[in-house]
Amino acid sequence: MSARAQPIGDTDLAAVGALLAEPARAKVLLALADGRSLAASVLAAEARVAASTASHHLARLVDAGLLTVVTRGRHRYFTLAGPGVGELIEAVARVAPAQPITSLRQGTRAHAVRYARRCYDHLAGRLGVAVTDALRRQRVLADRGASPYLDHQTDRRPAGQAVDPVGYTVTEHGATTLAELGVYAQSGDLVRPCLDWTEQRAHIAGPLGRSLMTRLLDLDWLTHDPATRALRLTDAGRTHLPDRLGVQLP
Repeated sequence: MSARAQPIGDTDLAAVGALLAEPARAKVLLALADGRSLAASVLAAEARVAASTASHHLARLVDAGLLTVVTRGRHRYFTLAGPGVGELIEAVARVAPAQPITSLRQGTRAHAVRYARRCYDHLAGRLGVAVTDALRRQRVLADRGASPYLDHQTDRRPAGQAVDPVGYTVTEHGATTLAELGVYAQSGDLVRPCLDWTEQRAHIAGPLGRSLMTRLLDLDWLTHDPATRALRLTDAGRTHLPDRLGVQLP
C-alpha cells in the first residue's frame, strides 16, 4: 500500500532569510560566491569571527543545503552546493543595499570586485559586461529577441523587474571566432544571461560563460586575486581583449 503524498505548502522564504540575516553567514556565502573551496579557518577570518563561531555557522549552512564540505587531512573545505546557490546570492545582491566603505582597504577591494570578478563559474563585473557587449557588437552572439524585462536602449533592468529571460545564441561567425580563441561552441547554441548585481546589466553565464572565463585565465589575460573573488586584468589582456574580441575596456 503506497503512502499518501504529503501536501506541499508555499515556499518558506523566511527560512532562507534567517540564514542570510546573520552577517557572518552572509560574509561566508559572499566569500564562496566565486565557486572556490575554502578552509574553515579562512572563512572564519573572512567573517571576522572565532573558529568555534564559524564552525556553528558553517554547520547551519551545510544543514540547509547551501554549502557542501569535504575533509582533507585535518582541514575541512567548504564550497557552494551548486550554481543555484550562486544564483541565489547574485539575486539577493541585486536588491540589497551596498555596505558603507570605511577604510581604504575596503574601497580598494570593492573597486576590484566591481571591475572584474568570478560569478560562481563565469566572468562578471564591469569587464564581464564589456565582454558581453563586445560579443554582441561583433555578432559573435545574437539576441534571441526583444524582452519586456530590459530597457534595450541601455540593457538596464527597471527596478523590481526580472533578468532578461531571452538570452543569446552563438552565430556561425561567432563559433568560428570563439574557436580561434580556443573556446568551442556550435552555431545555434543557446547562451544564458546573468544579471550583474553591481552593473544591473547582463553578462553571459552557463557553459559558454564558464568556458570563456577559463580560457581567459589559461591565456593569462586574467589572473585570480588570491585574497578575494576579484579577477585582475593583465597587460596581455589589456592588449588582446580589444584586438581579438573588440572589447572596450572599462
